[in-house]
Amino acid sequence: MATERYNAPDRERYWQHIWDKNQIFRASEDHKQAKCYVLEMFPYPSGRIHMGHVRNYAMGDVFARFKRAKGFNVLHPMGWDAFGMPAENAAMERKVHPGTWTYANIDTMRGQLKSMGLSLDWSREIATCSPNYYRHQQKLFLDLLKKGLAYRKSSKVNWDPVDHTVLANEQVIDGRGWRSGALVEQRELTQWFFKITDYAEELLSDLDTLNNWPEKVRLMQANWIGRSEGMLIRWALDKDTAPKGFSELEVYTTRPDTLFGASFLAVAADHPIARAAAENNPALAAFCDECRRLGTSVAEIEAAEKRGFDTGIRAVHPLDKSWQLPVYVANFILMDYGTGAIFGCPSGDQRDMDFARRYELPVVPVILPPGENKDTFEIKNKAYSEDGTMINSRFLDGLTIKAAFDKAADILEQQKLANRPQGARKVNFRLRDWGISRQRYWGCPIPVIHCEKCGVVGVPEQDLPVTLPEDATFDKPGNPLERHPTWKHVKCPTCGGDATRETDTMDTFVDSSWYFVRFTAPEAKTPVDKDAAHYWLPVDQYIGGIEHAILHLLYSRFFARAMCDTGHLKFASNIREPFSALFTQGMVTHETYKSQDGFWLLPNDVRLEGEGASRQAIEIATGRLAAIGAIEKMSKSKKNLVDPDDIIAHYGADCARWFMLSDSPPERDVIWTEAGVAGASRFIQRVWRLMDDILEAYPQKPDKRPDTFGPDALELRKAGHRALDNVGKAIEALRFNVAVANIHEFSNVLQTVLTKSEPGLAWTAHEAGALLASMIGPMMPHLAEECWARLGYNTLLANQPWPAVEPDLLVDDQVTIAVQVNGKRRDELVVSRTAKSEEVEAAALKLDSVVRALDGRAPKKVIVVPQRIVNVVG
Repeated sequence: MATERYNAPDRERYWQHIWDKNQIFRASEDHKQAKCYVLEMFPYPSGRIHMGHVRNYAMGDVFARFKRAKGFNVLHPMGWDAFGMPAENAAMERKVHPGTWTYANIDTMRGQLKSMGLSLDWSREIATCSPNYYRHQQKLFLDLLKKGLAYRKSSKVNWDPVDHTVLANEQVIDGRGWRSGALVEQRELTQWFFKITDYAEELLSDLDTLNNWPEKVRLMQANWIGRSEGMLIRWALDKDTAPKGFSELEVYTTRPDTLFGASFLAVAADHPIARAAAENNPALAAFCDECRRLGTSVAEIEAAEKRGFDTGIRAVHPLDKSWQLPVYVANFILMDYGTGAIFGCPSGDQRDMDFARRYELPVVPVILPPGENKDTFEIKNKAYSEDGTMINSRFLDGLTIKAAFDKAADILEQQKLANRPQGARKVNFRLRDWGISRQRYWGCPIPVIHCEKCGVVGVPEQDLPVTLPEDATFDKPGNPLERHPTWKHVKCPTCGGDATRETDTMDTFVDSSWYFVRFTAPEAKTPVDKDAAHYWLPVDQYIGGIEHAILHLLYSRFFARAMCDTGHLKFASNIREPFSALFTQGMVTHETYKSQDGFWLLPNDVRLEGEGASRQAIEIATGRLAAIGAIEKMSKSKKNLVDPDDIIAHYGADCARWFMLSDSPPERDVIWTEAGVAGASRFIQRVWRLMDDILEAYPQKPDKRPDTFGPDALELRKAGHRALDNVGKAIEALRFNVAVANIHEFSNVLQTVLTKSEPGLAWTAHEAGALLASMIGPMMPHLAEECWARLGYNTLLANQPWPAVEPDLLVDDQVTIAVQVNGKRRDELVVSRTAKSEEVEAAALKLDSVVRALDGRAPKKVIVVPQRIVNVVG
């Protein structure tokens, strides 16, 4: 008998060694066996794993272990999203090569993940910064280039003049670079793009097939793709005001029905008309420069104050040649959206309303809300954009919005301007092609060569990979590849003349857009082993943060289709989706602490005292009170971090996993508390003691299953099989906290029954112990293996099938029914489900509560509703 506490850290290392030695999680294709590909979004090797990683990978591991136990051939790999800016910043700050920093971090984090006991196939480990990985990415790029899905064009970018680099929209804060603080400039740079817009309609329509994705994510993607049905309308320009060479302005609109509410037109600062008008107007040129500094972020532009500059140009209304409208340059219009020009209908759009009020432009209501009077309805400072009927719109008055759209569109398509239709129906998408060029060293080199004679030439396949030079320098801002003395200078593969390499590297989103494919055959000599990919794909369960809901997932969906069209992939079905099911887990949070000097403190830096309103934090180093702040996502900036290594070393990995899985629904945020993890540790010790109790009460499991079971043994068997059924269903549905609750409930029943003695209980107690070990196996695999061994099994639980539920034990042969006297509930009865009405009636009339209520009177009537209620009328 074991009398000591369970030593989690020691036993966890033992079982991890056993699993590794036996390579039981190594996957291979077996076409006779149903597959299950489980994948969590792979981490960036920033230095150490955090509690968010623990939660994410614990969830995936539970699902993978369960599916393995259910008989599936499981692929559960791990790798590293290893290129990116942090490594290059580390090179500048720490005087170390990005590769040295990255691989050191990978070694550290790999060790940490292994200490969690994850059922990962480490033989498939990949790192995107390895030439063995990115050589195949370069081959994919060249195939996309041949297919016309990769191209180069001049594009507007956010340029940081201090760091000498392009910034993503998210890196522009209040018009300044997030790192340097310099005012961002908009520059025209020649950039590489992927033609994701070629797949816009398919990417949108196929969202309807993703029934196992969160609705929120599908909606976010649909909005990002942004399909709209509208019109291209050509507005004639007044020749006396138009710049030389311009006679019309093309506008895309989804609301031709509101044309009679128009009060202005507006163009982007980079629109050709704006540039032409600014040539002889210094004030307009200055305003356009100011607009460019705002950057290209849609969110930032939407939040900015709406400002404009009247160019003096006048446009002729397409439905009334006598009506002219002013043309502004406006800071909220981007060239990349639509045609870079809009017409403003202030009464129907709040942005246009704000602009019109600022510049004292007309606001004419054209949509009458239901129930309003057209003679008295007016628009003040809030636009109306809901349903209604047309007003103040001449021949459109009284029509519905759809009817007005169609009528206006029909007229504009029939009208001519310069011998061409003045309007054309058009489906438009908000989605823009994916700019992948980054002026950085630590990324996948774009495998093209620029030759003055031959133009852009792809690097020959036999010369791949194009590797990064090891002797790059990071002592100054800008792209080290651009200033390297020799790396970029090469001979043209076509003509043999002097040429230069492309010095831009690929956006790191490219690396993560196809890694799930590479996992199916990471040693293949081509980017994809088609047989392996055909067997394993799509990913059956993908798990990761909601922050990747749009870009990463959308780019991966694009890559799946592009790789099909370049001949690398073929899905088993016509649906070319990489991830069948998606789960987005919540964040891990912790309360924050601040010293009296205003500095953030780590949880380990404070001592908590008291409860409720008297609870306070003491800074350990000084003994002074510290402020307890809000509960927020764990972050380095606010120091509300808990080191997983500390938790694993003290409590064990199973404890961290159990707490993460039990505390709240997995899609919600979890609050990490010391009390919570201590509670998880107590439950581990309780399970350990339950095994002690089983073996102490019944040292040997009887070889033969009893022919009959006493009532306590039967009740324990029912509780065990109900829990087994519920836990399995909960894990399948990723409701881990529900599974935990069922395990707790079953352990309570087991604890109670072990104090009793009756025929069949010895066999049943051992069965219950085995069921408990199996149920905790996916969540606390080390403890489960230890329990399994202590029960006398000489096999690995990780290799055992999920126990079969006995259906008969799920059926409760007793029911509880309410008993009423004269309509008032008095008591309840527990009777056999098959009890006859007269038996139920007799039992009800014997109840003391019923006898007292009748007070000696004979009942006038007894109504029995089988399995539901007895109503005694006295």
